[in-house]
Amino acid sequence: MTIPTTKLGQTGLTVSRLELGTMTFGLQTDEETSRRILDTAADAGVNFLDTADVYPLGGGLPTAGNTEEIIGRWLKGKREHFIVATKAVGKVGPAPWDQGSSRKHILDAIDASLRRLGTDYVDLYQLHSDDASTPLDETLEALDTIVRSGKARYIGVSNFLAYRLARALGRADVRNLIRFVSIQPRYNLLFREIERELLPLAKEEGLGVIPYNPLAGGLLTGKHNLAQGPAAGTRFTLGTAAERYQERYWRVRVSVS
Repeated sequence: MTIPTTKLGQTGLTVSRLELGTMTFGLQTDEETSRRILDTAADAGVNFLDTADVYPLGGGLPTAGNTEEIIGRWLKGKREHFIVATKAVGKVGPAPWDQGSSRKHILDAIDASLRRLGTDYVDLYQLHSDDASTPLDETLEALDTIVRSGKARYIGVSNFLAYRLARALGRADVRNLIRFVSIQPRYNLLFREIERELLPLAKEEGLGVIPYNPLAGGLLTGKHNLAQGPAAGTRFTLGTAAERYQERYWRVRVSVS
């Protein structure tokens, strides 16, 4: 099977329709397994790789950045064949400024990600979440600096509410700053909130949509037994991610007739 390609939103960038998420690399899956997954995806025609500076999922400050390092080692000698996306905003260090979307953190974070990935640029640099404590203008100016410096080709967001994304797009247009080209929302049969406002906004603004959690962290695969609880070795039992995934999706409903 060969994976078809598409343009990312209204950009001229051609990417595979499937993007490989890597947030389990380095904890749930060791490096050898992670490399096999990358090889298999590449052989099928997947050229779009997504990661983040806080990965692997389920870890914490001691493991932050390990996923990018694994990808960087795998990319050696073949960087030009892949579209690489990463994200920042999450906490990656002990200092209070080692998180969020302030100019200081974003400019530090891109340099750190590039070192771990072993490259001088990423194709898509995304805000992992919305930092409401930092003015949008400050964040947009920092991202504009990153793109104009050549450290990223495009910018996008993840986990943004529609009204905040609309405001960010408007501020970028008014100030003639680089604007977002994509959104990465959570989307599956159990979580469809984005259909009401976010997806219509993306269509109107020509944004690429890169959904994550399509199988609700594996719950929709049927491998879990609701009566026995979450299966071991899954995101529902994985380190710091377990509570988050159980809160998101683990719901047992009792019918009373």
